[in-house]
Amino acid sequence: MTTSSNEPRRSKRRLLGTALVLTLTAGAGAFGAATSLSFFTYAKAEPAKAAAAELPWVAAAPGRIEPKSGQVRVAAGLLGRIAEVTVSVNDEVEDGELLIRLDDEEARARLQAAETEAASRKRERDAQSLDKAREDLRKAEDAVFSAERQVTNAQFELEYELQANRSGSGTQARVSDARAHLKSARAKLQKERTNYAIAQAKPDVPAPSRLESALQAARSDVAVAEALLEKTRIRAPVSGTILQLPAKAGEMVAPSPDQVLAVIGDMSVVRVKAELDEYDVSKVKVGSKVIVKSNAYPGQEFNGTVAEMAPTLATPKVSLRGARRPTDVEVREVTIDLEGDVPLIPGMRADAFFKKAE
Repeated sequence: MTTSSNEPRRSKRRLLGTALVLTLTAGAGAFGAATSLSFFTYAKAEPAKAAAAELPWVAAAPGRIEPKSGQVRVAAGLLGRIAEVTVSVNDEVEDGELLIRLDDEEARARLQAAETEAASRKRERDAQSLDKAREDLRKAEDAVFSAERQVTNAQFELEYELQANRSGSGTQARVSDARAHLKSARAKLQKERTNYAIAQAKPDVPAPSRLESALQAARSDVAVAEALLEKTRIRAPVSGTILQLPAKAGEMVAPSPDQVLAVIGDMSVVRVKAELDEYDVSKVKVGSKVIVKSNAYPGQEFNGTVAEMAPTLATPKVSLRGARRPTDVEVREVTIDLEGDVPLIPGMRADAFFKKAE
């Protein structure tokens, strides 16, 4: 709780929005490069209130440009050492494309051993005389296992084609074919699993023999080994641009959301995340019109609309390069959608001026 000793600081912070817009109308009367929030200073209350009544906006807030789709943070799903980073910052990546490969020597050896064991168990089972009542179920089991292998192979085929396309030795057409192959393999697997469930539900099906149970266990080990190998592949969960890439070859990583290995965002459409002073939250609502300006494009204005407002107040994240916020003031995060194509890029500072309701 803030005590009365903080009131002078609160009074100064309360005047920030007013002081901002006063600066806009001062001097040459135009919004030039020097009229960013970064250079605004606090002013006295009486003249600020008088001038603010004539201004077309009711509040101002500093912010940053970010991808409209947000930023997707990618982390590892397995403890391991980074063997290879296959992309760089600013690279365009596709959904499912390999970003980082962890050391997979142990995982590959485990998969090979599991597959060898499963093949051996299958030969033993096939040499056993077949109970006619279990024939359909056995065929269905084999079909599911085969379809699972086809999905795994199709995933690695897509991985290869995506990397080949990036290096220039492949084509987008081959990537599209690989995606179609993977989609088809997944559809076949779903069909075979349905057939297996139907065969399993038939009445009077004898319990599996000892050799059949051994094969089922071996195939389960194959599935576990494949899942482990897949976790050594850190893939792009969405299409977009690599905005940050902290991952470095040779580093150890752990499956923790705090250890971000890559950040991806869609750069094609951007928005503004602004921080509205707590004293101004009653002046702005979803649907409010906004003018956005940036020092990177002096003299230009970009129109926007408030799309979202955070449900709670929070500590400011966007720092002002000039005047400082009082430490006891919190802000409400406001998301602003921009109209049309804009030259602004993620990471840029931007200042938002919220218009009066018409």
